[in-house]
Amino acid sequence: MPAIDTLIRPRWIAPVGGKQRLLTEHAIAVHDGRITTVLPHAAADEQFSAAETIELTDHIVLPGLVNCHTHAAKSLLRGIVNDQPLMPWLQQHIWPAEEAHVSPAFVADGTALAMAEMIRGGTTCFNDMYHFPDTTARSAMHAGLRAAIGLLVIDQPTAWAANADQYIDKAIAVHDGFARHPLLTTLFAPHAPYTVSDRLLSRVRVLADELDLRVHMHIHETATELQQAEDGVRPLTRLHRLGLLGPGLLAAHMTQLTRDEIDLCAEHGVHVLHCPESNLKLASGLCPVQQLLDSDINVALGTDGAAANNDLDMLGEMRTAALLGKLAADDAAALCADDALHMATLGGARALGLADDIGSIENGKAADLCAIDLSALETQPLFDPIETLVYSADRQQVTDTWVAGRRLLHDRRLTTLDETAIRDRARHWQQVLATDA
Repeated sequence: MPAIDTLIRPRWIAPVGGKQRLLTEHAIAVHDGRITTVLPHAAADEQFSAAETIELTDHIVLPGLVNCHTHAAKSLLRGIVNDQPLMPWLQQHIWPAEEAHVSPAFVADGTALAMAEMIRGGTTCFNDMYHFPDTTARSAMHAGLRAAIGLLVIDQPTAWAANADQYIDKAIAVHDGFARHPLLTTLFAPHAPYTVSDRLLSRVRVLADELDLRVHMHIHETATELQQAEDGVRPLTRLHRLGLLGPGLLAAHMTQLTRDEIDLCAEHGVHVLHCPESNLKLASGLCPVQQLLDSDINVALGTDGAAANNDLDMLGEMRTAALLGKLAADDAAALCADDALHMATLGGARALGLADDIGSIENGKAADLCAIDLSALETQPLFDPIETLVYSADRQQVTDTWVAGRRLLHDRRLTTLDETAIRDRARHWQQVLATDA
């Protein structure tokens, strides 16, 4: 009888990938951080000798959630200013606060706060864009969380870099420094069309091609962005001229799209990172998600930063995406629960180029998983576990989270992060930031 590390026996499994939508009374065999097989409970007991067997009698187990657009360290700016549109919010509040306070210590503490929240909500991978990406990478390594580390590029001096050459040099250094880590990948992260010049974007395109890296960027986030576009050239048209449209482009927000632009993205294989709650809070617009899906465009789900959302709750984001998608399409049948779950898992994995490794529960993939207890009164009666998950469940029902077979959340307790220390550092930064108010 083969020996394995872990046998996870939930009531339901939502594989996301493969032919079966939902498995009942099946087990997940995990060894050396990967899924060995998925099979019925009885067969699992007969075939494997597990060092640990985990009984989850009222749970559904999913692929770990992939938060495909974050600014993790901005969790320390949660609630610093609310009820403002994007550009006044950025220019008058967020950027001045960052200029005054962003440092490696700020990023380490803010990222720790964000990761604790994400792990507690079932997120096992996040795609980040922020200053001091080397600090974010080391923080993710410490927590055992999978991360795509954005190599920030912007045409203005910040605490991270003074000019375009420094941004590029530091980006390459971070990429080289973490290239061999099994849980970390890197990608270029030019901030937005209105903050990055053609010259710098052209350098990013050349380097991304040479290093085989993806490009993560805010694109068509608001109507104001389009109104202020240079010479009236819409950002997607500009990026197309620069050779950036392709399957390596991850376009965040995309609330302002014409039919021709949707067709252009479909033609070039662009991935769209949908952030419904941030778009709502900043009144940025409605992403036409159902039209994108109907055009075979891969859509992933992200929370944006907690400064704009104000949380990193991917379960909540799934529900909002499904509801908002119906409103945007004027169709109650649009963006069903299964679509929302796919966007939060395999859609994110595909956008990041990680679909061979994460995003679904399949033999040979990494054991990135989350378990959600559906026995609560709020999820009763229970006719369809996936629909109940998306439309009724709450992140407080997440009990366990694994990355590469390592249990980062055990019965609602963090195993790699110190909750008390993280809370104390968040309160410290609250006091520091409050002195500027």
